[in-house]
Amino acid sequence: MSAEAQITSTEYIKHHLQNLTYGKLPAGYQRHDGEVLQGDTWTLAHSAQEAKAMGFNAFNVDTLGISLVLGLLFIILFRKVAKSVSAGVPSGAQNFVEWIIEFIDNSVRGSFTGRNPMVAPLALTIFVWIFMMNFMDLVPIDWLPKLAAWLTGNPHLFFKVVPTTDPNATFGMSISVFFLVLYYSIKMKGVGGFVGELTLQPFGKFGLPANLFLEGVNLIAKPVSLALRLFGNMYAGEMIFILIAIMGAAWTGFSVGNATLFGSQVLLSLGWGIFHILIVTLQAFIFMTLTIVYLDMAHQEHH
Repeated sequence: MSAEAQITSTEYIKHHLQNLTYGKLPAGYQRHDGEVLQGDTWTLAHSAQEAKAMGFNAFNVDTLGISLVLGLLFIILFRKVAKSVSAGVPSGAQNFVEWIIEFIDNSVRGSFTGRNPMVAPLALTIFVWIFMMNFMDLVPIDWLPKLAAWLTGNPHLFFKVVPTTDPNATFGMSISVFFLVLYYSIKMKGVGGFVGELTLQPFGKFGLPANLFLEGVNLIAKPVSLALRLFGNMYAGEMIFILIAIMGAAWTGFSVGNATLFGSQVLLSLGWGIFHILIVTLQAFIFMTLTIVYLDMAHQEHH
């Protein structure tokens, strides 16, 4: 979005909530500029309608790119600290990393009763990675989209900077956890034990249909609740930052595309941003804790 563009508040909101989507449009599709495609075409979507038409043959480039960059940053920083660990006076970075690891270790010890060396590293990865993705919500709403637009030369480029406001990302993580729960449930209890839990609890063999329904809903609710809780809270926080940017532009008398140029967005976002730090951290902690609890339940014969 160019600084000169005169856009409505509705257009501003829609622009910031749309992902940069790359996918395949079918032959015969009429694009935003009137062009009719002669064959299946891989391209960037120029509207929400084009992104919808791509269906499952699409990738949210901004979500994947930012998630990957933050994941690599997490690995590089922790690896660098691990290679420079000193038995003497620790550096500030070493103190910080050791504090995080101790916090994760205490969380795992308090919630996981089984024996599995994979759980603690998984919990560490989930907490730090989700926290870093959530933390992108504290970057002023227009800064990175404007930078991406300037680098590409496309002033109307979509660019969503908070991966956890994309349900594809939150469901991807929650489904991965769900598969781990299924794997360890079968590994620890056997196929018969796992099926028995779904069909024989809580009413015994005479209540098999009711048991299967209740336990099935309980099982499926785990990844759904994990994904929607994280997505809903971060999406709401992002929406508030967008509304603050619009309000700041209205107060200063400039178009919404110009709000950040005069610092109004930064000032108005400060109070909400300070409070939002709690939400950013809490959502990462909740996702991690529930993952530990679900894996603990998978390692138990009865729950």
